[in-house]
Amino acid sequence: MFHKLRRMFSTAVVAGSVALSPVIVQAADRADVQEFLEVTGFDVALDSIAVGAESAPSMLGLEDNAFGQTWSNLVKEVFIVEDMQTQALDILEETLDQKLLDHAVAFYGSDLGKRLVQAENLSHMDDDELKQIAGEQLLAFYEAKEDPRPEYFTRMGAAIDPENIGLRALQTIQVRFILAASRAGVIAQDIDEEALWANIRANEAEVLAAIEEGAKASAAYTYQDFTSEEVLAYAEALEHPDMKLVYELMNAVHYQVMGNRFEALALRLGELQPSQDL
Repeated sequence: MFHKLRRMFSTAVVAGSVALSPVIVQAADRADVQEFLEVTGFDVALDSIAVGAESAPSMLGLEDNAFGQTWSNLVKEVFIVEDMQTQALDILEETLDQKLLDHAVAFYGSDLGKRLVQAENLSHMDDDELKQIAGEQLLAFYEAKEDPRPEYFTRMGAAIDPENIGLRALQTIQVRFILAASRAGVIAQDIDEEALWANIRANEAEVLAAIEEGAKASAAYTYQDFTSEEVLAYAEALEHPDMKLVYELMNAVHYQVMGNRFEALALRLGELQPSQDL
């Protein structure tokens, strides 16, 4: 699937439920859904949730290595790849329409689609800082040449998350995770939820701009070996109404799985030391 442009969470997910809006005409069977995960690369995207969890201490104002090996061990216990993929399969088996599945598999199973998925799968596991630096350099190069690829990257991001659900979700998980850490004594400062939300919303425009710029840089890095014509073809494929429905559902599933695991992680924060002020 299109390389992760945003760290995606949602209010509904953290609460333990999610609205899956596509109307089912003919539900896909489990074998087809398993193939769908593999052909689209969504299985690797699910696996990478655990990689992202390694940096969760930064949400608390702590260094990523603040808890040392204890944190890594806890992440391994909570973010079990097989469990996350099983949860995704269970949801998709009940919600993914066969017509939409076939549409996505037809594109991602094409020669271009296979190359895109391969590039995305490799990029998922690369260092985020490296991707950001290299991606920004590529964007500057494209803009100097008046290459249209940066415009296409923007279109791709808008196609997969037109309502900025990723930002709403990130805000929610930040608040819940910080409050859980405060209650568990992982951070020493008492946190007022209302004040925390006010602070987050005050910086919303700045954060959204940073997310969008980071998304473009990440896309530039991920798709650097593709021509502008191929990137345009991808943007147009993502803008197709059926593909938009696929991504609406896939985003919801991603939120559901990720939110479920971070909620489980929050419940175990009391096992961690040391405490530190935000």
